[in-house]
Amino acid sequence: MTSPQHDIVVIGAGIIGISTALALQAKGHDVLVVDRHDGKAKASEMNAGAFAFTDVVPLATPGIMLKAPKWLLDPLGPLSVPPAYALKIAPWMLRFWRASWPDRYRHSLTAQAGLMKLSQSALDRQIEDASGEALFRREGQLQLYEGEGEFRASLKTWEERKKHGIRFDLLESVDAIAEIQPGIHPRFTHAGFTPDWMNTCDPARWLSHLLQSFIDRGGRLGDAEVMALKPGEDDVSLQTPEGDISARKVVVCAGAWSHHLARSLGDRIPLETERGYNTTLGDGAFDLKTHLTFGGHGFVVTRINGGVRVGGAVELGGLDLPPNYKRADILLNKAKTFLPDLKTDDGRQWMGFRPSMPDSLPVIDRSPKDGRVIYAFGHGHLGLTQSAGTAELVAALVHDTTAPINMSAFSARRF
Repeated sequence: MTSPQHDIVVIGAGIIGISTALALQAKGHDVLVVDRHDGKAKASEMNAGAFAFTDVVPLATPGIMLKAPKWLLDPLGPLSVPPAYALKIAPWMLRFWRASWPDRYRHSLTAQAGLMKLSQSALDRQIEDASGEALFRREGQLQLYEGEGEFRASLKTWEERKKHGIRFDLLESVDAIAEIQPGIHPRFTHAGFTPDWMNTCDPARWLSHLLQSFIDRGGRLGDAEVMALKPGEDDVSLQTPEGDISARKVVVCAGAWSHHLARSLGDRIPLETERGYNTTLGDGAFDLKTHLTFGGHGFVVTRINGGVRVGGAVELGGLDLPPNYKRADILLNKAKTFLPDLKTDDGRQWMGFRPSMPDSLPVIDRSPKDGRVIYAFGHGHLGLTQSAGTAELVAALVHDTTAPINMSAFSARRF
């Protein structure tokens, strides 16, 4: 018998994978990260750069299915399913509906809040360890509402945040909003400001910084597309077009492609793909003071380096359909309406894939089929936010030590 070629292989060089690799490296492991390098920007590099620790409320809220038909019938609305994908996603939508029932919703909210609290403290540890403070902005977030009615409808979610110790101020006038962010159209009369919200100056730079830290400490990065996992007596084989890679343990952090690898082991996990769109505008596009969330329209406006990124919405359309950049155009046009001084010339459009579970919770668990394989995927649009916390939980699984939070809600067996 021969020993496995590698100690631990992490599949996926996005923010979850690199954070996990660093956490395992800190525990003394020799780690290889493998990913397919196709020249396309990852979701980890082109997201809004937000660490949304205040977003503890799952997407599947009680009553959401009453709103869903209106959204789903609008191909350019904040939540849509392309007709060509509707039949394929129907089983996932049924699970999403079940996740919105009050008992499941309450369970998911509690679990999400716990993971957010851990991730916030874990990020502080990660920033200090990687000497990364210069890549961060701590400028808060404004969640904006059009009129008294929309604001009052949001108060339950603010109460939930309060229960979980999240600081915020509720603003009930245009003048109060303008004190934090001038230049917003007066149709937005109310807002909630979360001062502890933070952003990275550029998610691509933060990912690159962490990757360089990993390499500087002896980590290795390989270019390979893992097609399947094959358990052996003494190892797990990662099957690639260039040949098999042998490992003692494997961590799957492959984002929207992760369920295909899980299926090769016999694990069927209901992962779907949120296709996110954005447009990045150049330096001087707008004097943005804080992260802006237009929740009723499903998008955000955030500062990236000296420019601005406008993006969001949820299109549940899988991995294979061509992008519909009209969605990015719609978001940019709305942003121009809501921020009249926004300069929208020469924007760069992008579409990426966000791995999404029906209950808005990731899978962070050993494979039920082979405990040498650990899953860490399905964070939806919260991958950046929860990356450092997820990494610490994976390290606990690898070492079979007690996790800092209850992990039952993130089980691979929950569906």
